[in-house]
Parts: sequence; C-alpha cells; structure tokens
Amino acid sequence: MKKIKLVFCGSGKRANGTAEAIAPIPDYEVIGVCDPYLDKAEALADRLEKERGLRPAVYTDHIKMLDELKPDAALVVANWEAHVRVAIDAMKRRIAVAMEVGGAYELEECFELVEVYEETKTPFFFLENCCFNKDELLATALVRNGLFGEIVYCHGIYGHDLRNEVSYGDITRHYRLRNYMHRCAENYPTHELGPIAKMIGINRGNRMVSLSAFASKARGLHEYVQNKPELAYLKNVEFKQADIVQTMITCENGELINICLDTTLPRYYDREFTVRGTKGMYSQMNNMVFLDDGTYDTKGDRIVIDGKRSETPYQSAAASEWFLNSAKKYEEQYLPLIWKGVTQDILMQGHGGMDYFEFLCFADCLKNGKEMPIDVYDAAAWMCITCLSEQSIKNGGAPVEIPDFTKGKYKNRPILDVVEIPIIK
Repeated sequence: MKKIKLVFCGSGKRANGTAEAIAPIPDYEVIGVCDPYLDKAEALADRLEKERGLRPAVYTDHIKMLDELKPDAALVVANWEAHVRVAIDAMKRRIAVAMEVGGAYELEECFELVEVYEETKTPFFFLENCCFNKDELLATALVRNGLFGEIVYCHGIYGHDLRNEVSYGDITRHYRLRNYMHRCAENYPTHELGPIAKMIGINRGNRMVSLSAFASKARGLHEYVQNKPELAYLKNVEFKQADIVQTMITCENGELINICLDTTLPRYYDREFTVRGTKGMYSQMNNMVFLDDGTYDTKGDRIVIDGKRSETPYQSAAASEWFLNSAKKYEEQYLPLIWKGVTQDILMQGHGGMDYFEFLCFADCLKNGKEMPIDVYDAAAWMCITCLSEQSIKNGGAPVEIPDFTKGKYKNRPILDVVEIPIIK
C-alpha cells in the first residue's frame, strides 16, 4: 500500500482539525468527503484541495461514498450519534476504520461494534489523541519503569468551558446542544479515561468492573443564555446535562479511577491527569513528580529536601514551588522518542501535536499490518461509560456493572502502549 486512500465521514469542526493534523503526513490520499450538510462537505473539499493538491469527491451519503470510492480507510468524524453506525458500515465493507471519540448511547451498540469487528477482522483504530500526549506518555513511562510502585488510584477530568459551543449548536449545526438538552451523563469520558486505561492495562490483564456516577444540578447553560438575544428561545429550556458529573470506576486489579465531566461552568481547560502509587505520584496540574525515594521526607508540617528542613509548611504555596514542573527532569531519560526534539511545526498540528502522532500511528499500523494499539475493545469499554453513567445517575448513583467486551481474552492480552516506552535497566 503506497498511500492510504482515505475518506472523511463527517466534515465539521473535528474533520477540519484532522485535515490540519494530516497535512504534513504523506501517507494519506484523501479521495472523498461526506456530510449531511452539503456546504460543510464542499468547504472541507476546498480546504483539502488547497492543502493537498487534489480535490476529493463530495457526498452527502456515507454509504454511497464507501460503495463508489472503495477506500482503504474511513475516518469517522461525524456527530456522536452516528459514530458507531458509520464505523460498522465501513467494517462490513472491509474498509479500515479510524473512529473519533465520544460516548455510547446504548450498550448494545458497543457489543455490535465488537461483533462486527470480530466477524470481519477489519482494522479498527479508536482516535483517543490524549493517549499520545507528552504528559500522559511520560507518566506511563514512569509507571512502566516502576517509579510509582503499585498503582492504586488515578484521576482525570474533561474540564473545558463549552458553554458557547453548546448553546449556539442550532446556529452552528453542532450536535452537542441536543445532547445537553435531553441527556445527563458522563458524555465525553475518553480524554481522561483513555490514558489511564492504557496505563493500568484495561483489556490487557485488567478490566473495569463497575461504576457509580453522580450529577450536580444544571445551571451553567441556563445562566449563560439569559442575556443573549439570539438565544432567547433557550431562556426557559430545562437543560438535563449536569454542570458536574463525577464517575467512580472500580477495576479488577483493585485500582480506583475517578473521572469528571466539567463543561458548563466558567473555567480554564484542564485534564488534571493524576497517578497515585505506593512509591510516588504524578500530577499534571503542576507537572509534578513526587517520589518516596528519600529525596523528600515529610516530618510534621515541614518537608526535608536534601537534608534541609523547609521554613514553610509543605502544604504552602512556597513549598509547592519546589515541585512545580519537577517532571521535566525525568524527560531526558524516560520520555518516549516521539516527543524528543519535537518541532514547533508539529506542536501546531492539532491539539499540540497529539493528532499528528496518532495519525502517524494509524498509517504505520495499517501499512505494515501491525496491531492497533487502541482497538475496538478499548472503544467499547471506554464509550460504554456514557450510557452506564446515565443509568447510574438515574438510580441515585447505584453501581452498574461494566461488561467485559473481550469475553475473557483480556486476561492473556499483553500490554500494548501507543508508542514504544523506554525501559531503563
């Protein structure tokens, strides 16, 4: 396969972000774009023609596009409701799939996605770009090298102020609005859950067993639309989606995972990726590594560093500055190769380079027959958190069982990281 003949199933904001990410990658030849809104498909085709020198065919029906163009791979960047259906349509035609993230609406669609994959063995890659991020990969390398000891607890959030994007959904034709009006769930779990699941071997020697989800009241969007005349029709809407959703997940090997959705109150963007183990911890919020290696010795309310006792309590802001960006000193030895010497051009390619790296990975796996490191079992397990959290919330936080989509195969599946992790001996 000299070049991967690729089609875009969806032509909205995420599709345009992907077009930017693959622009410097020569492995892809985009031959078709599709969207129910013809103007969006035409606009994406215009962009791709300008950037890649070849105008892709334009469709409003993805099945017609798949049947007529017979591409090597389909990029599923449609609305959340359509992701699984489009991916299944492609796999049934033996067309490889790269599917964007989102949450499942029904457990049955997750089972069907897995069943079709197992029937067709069509390559399937779940596009969770945060698994390729520098912070998450450095922390994973420290885990693989045993610096944190046995992992006990992990935490992450999707903290992103989406009030503008959600509330203007009817105007911009964005699907989030209808979801926030009618559902209450952990509707976008994979940015925080994906890197954690890869790190602790979910579907590869470990599995998620159950979850309990809890929701706050929904006030953020209501407040946001009140003084916007163009959104007057939303002033009396009772939005169902809670401002904050907390989901606790138990794992077979004893780890506890806490993920949080926080998208409709004023805030800065953050994922709060946190790893806690018996020998240390990582915190993305201040890019901190703290190891129980004798370097730091907490005694009373002071901390001893290299034999010198701090003048301020170790809980204080002054003491915390000692740990700010302390993860940087581990980069030279432990950071995976893809993030060493990364250029500014790459950092500009979609989500700080994460999108670029994941599409390099997809191309490499597809062209060389390698196993996809984020596969259909990961997609099903991570996406089902949405519909299961919705069920738990409706029942006051009652625990809900998380299925094993591998049907027991997880017990013998070896760890497979998204990139090669340096093991320091």
